[in-house]
Amino acid sequence: MSLTRRQTAAALAALPLALASTTPAAAHGSADRHPRTVHIAGDSTAARKYADAAPETGWGMALPFFLSRTLTVANHAMNGRSSKSFIDEGLLAALLEDVRAGDLLLIQFGHNDEKTEDPARGTDPYTTYQDCLGRYIAAARARRARPVLITPVERRRFAEDGTAKPTHGDYPAAMRALAARERVPLLDLQALSLARWQELGPDGTEAYFNRLEPGEFPNYADGQQDNTHFRPTGAIEVARMTARALLDTRVLAARDIRRAGEPVPETWISWPQA
Repeated sequence: MSLTRRQTAAALAALPLALASTTPAAAHGSADRHPRTVHIAGDSTAARKYADAAPETGWGMALPFFLSRTLTVANHAMNGRSSKSFIDEGLLAALLEDVRAGDLLLIQFGHNDEKTEDPARGTDPYTTYQDCLGRYIAAARARRARPVLITPVERRRFAEDGTAKPTHGDYPAAMRALAARERVPLLDLQALSLARWQELGPDGTEAYFNRLEPGEFPNYADGQQDNTHFRPTGAIEVARMTARALLDTRVLAARDIRRAGEPVPETWISWPQA
C-alpha cells in the first residue's frame, strides 16, 4: 500500500532529528563509515508530535537527549498504529529503506494491537501479534541491523487503594516470550513504567501525562484528561528508562549513553509545525 501524503510528511519529519547529531563513526569495522542510527517503530506514545498537539510529547522525541552524539535517532513511530497496521500501511517498508548494517531497530507496539474490534489494527497476543513482530525482527536481521523489542509503556491507571494497574493484558507476556524464543534483546518498559507510576502514585503521575485544566494550554481550551500520552516530563522519564534499559541489556555501551542520572529541562522539547 502506498503512503498517504500525511504519512510521507511524518516520515520525512524524522530526518532533521536524525541528522542533527551526526558525526562519523565506524560501522562495525566496515570500510564504509557512517553513524549508527536508532530507528523507532511504534505508536503514539513514542511518536513525534507537532505544534497543534503540544504539550503532548512522544518519548522518542526525548530519546536523543540520552544518547551519545555518535548515535542518531530516526523516529518513525506513528499515532494510532499497531504492529499490524504499521506493516500494512507501508510504514515498515519505508523505514527499512534507511536501515543499514550496525543500526538498531526499536520495536514498541501493543496499545493499538489491543483494539481487537478494529480488524485493521487488532491482533491476538500469541498468534498475529507475535507473527507481526517476527517480521520486524527478520527484516532488521536481513539488513544486519539489531532488532530490540520494547513492551508497551503503561497507561496511568490506579486502583482505589492507589495501586498502579497493568492495562495491556497478555501483550507484554507474549512479547517477552517471543524475545526469549528469538533471542532478541527486550526492554521491559511495561514493567519499568508500572513500577515508576507506583512509586509516584496517582497525584505524582499527573504531571507526566497530558492532563490539562481548561485554558491551561491553547491547544486544549476545554482541558484534557489523557492517561495514555505524555507531557514533556513523562516523555523525558520514559526516554530515560529506555536509554538505561539499552545499557542494562548491553545493547549499548556506557559510552553510548549520556545524562542517565542528570536532569533534562522540559524546555529542550520542541514541537515543529505540521
